[in-house]
Amino acid sequence: MNKLRNIVKSIFHSLIIAGVVILTIGMYYWVIKAGIPYQDPPEELRIQYAVNMGIGDELIKDGAIISIAGVIGRVIVYLIGKKSVKGL
Repeated sequence: MNKLRNIVKSIFHSLIIAGVVILTIGMYYWVIKAGIPYQDPPEELRIQYAVNMGIGDELIKDGAIISIAGVIGRVIVYLIGKKSVKGL
């Protein structure tokens, strides 16, 4: 049972790390790739800005969801483990 709990904890830790990495890549797209648009850009730059902002938005949203799911799963595993130790 303890080995299974360690495997599940590792999976949730991996989710947290993956979520943070995806969130960081999304911030990169948001801040560096898209950046602040020019005052009166040509249509090509406007399209490129919109695409990069859209990619950044999706990656930030997905990274946050994955990280939160990992944290919630980790807390549940902690509470179940704590409860099973008290029951012994």
